[in-house]
Amino acid sequence: MKLQEYQTKNIFAKHAIPKPRGRLAFSAHEAKSIAQELGGRVVIKAQVLIGGRGKAGGIRLAKTAEEAETLATKILGMEIRGLRVHKILVDEGINIAREIYLGIIIDRVTQCPVILASGVGGGDIEDIARYSPEKSLQQPIEV
Repeated sequence: MKLQEYQTKNIFAKHAIPKPRGRLAFSAHEAKSIAQELGGRVVIKAQVLIGGRGKAGGIRLAKTAEEAETLATKILGMEIRGLRVHKILVDEGINIAREIYLGIIIDRVTQCPVILASGVGGGDIEDIARYSPEKSLQQPIEV
């Protein structure tokens, strides 16, 4: 199953799991309106099923609703690793005290699911797991 970030956050909301306020937008104008509702400081996030969105310029912080509109214009329609961005998530900007990563991936060798967790965030999680294994935990799931 592949879920985009906004879909995961919708599931979180249904189960009362805390998450930043935000909504999906399909245009720069919508992004500006959402940013205004959220107080101006927002994160614009490309919604494509691929890693590396931030490094590709698909995740950007806007300090104002006008800047959100400008950044949304740049992100919508861009291509990230072969996938075109048609929608963006506009989330409230929050102060991050700590980043962690938790995911379930398929081990390509064993073709089995593995829980992958790291206390240093999710950016470059594959590299963290490969080059600094002490900073991540990998637990196979028996099916």
